[in-house]
Amino acid sequence: MKACYFYEGAIGKYGLQESGGKLTRIWVGDRVAAVPDGCERRETPLLREARRQLDAYFDRRLKTFELPYLLDGTPFQQKVWHALCDIPYGICITYGELAALIGDPKACRAVGMANGRNPLPIIVPCHRVIGSGGKLTGYTGGLDIKTKLLQIEGITLFG
Repeated sequence: MKACYFYEGAIGKYGLQESGGKLTRIWVGDRVAAVPDGCERRETPLLREARRQLDAYFDRRLKTFELPYLLDGTPFQQKVWHALCDIPYGICITYGELAALIGDPKACRAVGMANGRNPLPIIVPCHRVIGSGGKLTGYTGGLDIKTKLLQIEGITLFG
């Protein structure tokens, strides 16, 4: 059975999900809803540690997460999500640059779609990807949360 834990934190509401001893989903902002089917509302040691690390990140005391997690998606999505993990704290890249990193420079739209389906936002840092010319584009929890995450990392976008 999956375990789900919901709480209010530094930048809003969060939901964490664990399955088989691995973190499998994070909901932020607008995406936090009722407990999904097949998920028992309870706190586990892993979910407690995930919350501790997220709180440390929001307090600027943590730059890299060390949690066991499982990314469940298509091979293309997996490729994009793993590339996201290589973007350093405090750095932004564009969707085009991310597409080039995965070896498919014309796949900007597909990269954006995969980014939007990232099951572990913040930990798999999709917020570090922006539009061309430094334009702030969509985020699973809303642009206000994306802006806050970038500010936590010392990134200010103009325009």
